[in-house]
Amino acid sequence: MNSELNTSDMTDTITAIATPPGEGGIAVLRLSGKGSFDIARKVFYRDKDLAHGFDAALAESHTVHFGYISGKGGLLDEGLLTLFKSPHSYTGEDVVEISCHGGSFIASKLLQTLISSGARLATPGEFTKRAFLNGKLDLSQAEAVADLIRSKTESAHASSLRQLEGELSGFVKQARADLIRITSLVELELDFAEEGLEFVGKEEIIKLIETLSQRIREMISTYIAGKIIREGVTLVIAGKPNSGKSSLFNKLLAQDRAIVSGIPGTTRDYLEESVVIEGVLFRLTDTAGIRSSGDEIESEGIQRSFRKIADADLTLYLIDSQTTGEDLKSELQNFRGNVSGTNSILVFSKSDLGGKAGHPDGVSVSVYDDASVNDLKKIMKEKAFERGVKVNSSEIVLTNFRHKQCLESVLASLESASRSAEEGMSGEFVSVDLRSAMSHLGEITGEVTNDEILNNIFSSFCIGK
Repeated sequence: MNSELNTSDMTDTITAIATPPGEGGIAVLRLSGKGSFDIARKVFYRDKDLAHGFDAALAESHTVHFGYISGKGGLLDEGLLTLFKSPHSYTGEDVVEISCHGGSFIASKLLQTLISSGARLATPGEFTKRAFLNGKLDLSQAEAVADLIRSKTESAHASSLRQLEGELSGFVKQARADLIRITSLVELELDFAEEGLEFVGKEEIIKLIETLSQRIREMISTYIAGKIIREGVTLVIAGKPNSGKSSLFNKLLAQDRAIVSGIPGTTRDYLEESVVIEGVLFRLTDTAGIRSSGDEIESEGIQRSFRKIADADLTLYLIDSQTTGEDLKSELQNFRGNVSGTNSILVFSKSDLGGKAGHPDGVSVSVYDDASVNDLKKIMKEKAFERGVKVNSSEIVLTNFRHKQCLESVLASLESASRSAEEGMSGEFVSVDLRSAMSHLGEITGEVTNDEILNNIFSSFCIGK
């Protein structure tokens, strides 16, 4: 770990409410730090008269105890105290968790009592940050904690869990071991340069670098699929007014979210909702109908539609199946001119009305025909992953943009090392690039990092985690 990291605040005992706000069966408050047991003794008692205290330091680790909680002015609640002694805890420090009855008032009063008893309110992600600084997790595993909490699909959950269990760390560890071996071969030869000894040929060094580079490239190539697993697919439904956009939007959501009307231009701004389809999270956007309009508000909505299309991962462009002749030709030109350059699907809507419009690349759909909608859903999933590699559920996938950037830097250093070797440059130049690659690898797991990177990562966590 980088010695420049600021660990001065590690001497504080921190506390936070670890459960979501609002009413519930229980609320859990967490303490971590050297003073956790002393603070717990001030607020947790064996009897409701608050006459007999509870000394957590004398109890065994990983045990749960029933008792009574004091607040300012006397008894606050009854609850459970769970204790974890250092180093066998999530943070690696002495940790106490107090479970009281759910409700914002009780939890807030207990939090105030813990703070007045000597604890400090934790910053976002500070418990997990301490787990990292105390060597309980590496940085990629710590980031997986946040992803696991935010996961909305089974694939996102499985991917985050694999990263938390250290699969990405294992990949980095093996790549680092290979880098150390290659660097050692290069530098060993440098030590005997004056004797003119060559231990490994230039071609062998280049081959070893290329083998490792290829593995790094393959891992980087999983990022598109990983991004979809982690963040979902932004999908825009576009088309002329009355082409069935809002009806399809509602059908995909399985609820009446958008207003459906026979009056053109009903949708004047975009609507956004999320839904899991075929195991993938889709972030749906219903847009204003694309047409020429003298209405200032509708025109602004249309401009927003074009911006949404430009930013989308996938666009469904709807054409009413009853459209024919010059109108159909115009619609297809509109599709090719404004949409088909993006990742898109041409949809002929309202197929139940018996229209004859069609196109070899189009999909006929009716919101009243579940089979046609299900076919569309399958095509949506296939299109979403079209730009990415096919990955199995058991494979490691890059889901984090920071990790992708680090691996791209590793690859750039490896390619530079390979060029230096091919051009017959001194092993010193090759070694510098190999060590640079090793440093970028270390950034993924936190072996090489700094306060700015850490603060940026953990600031996105919820308080209490």
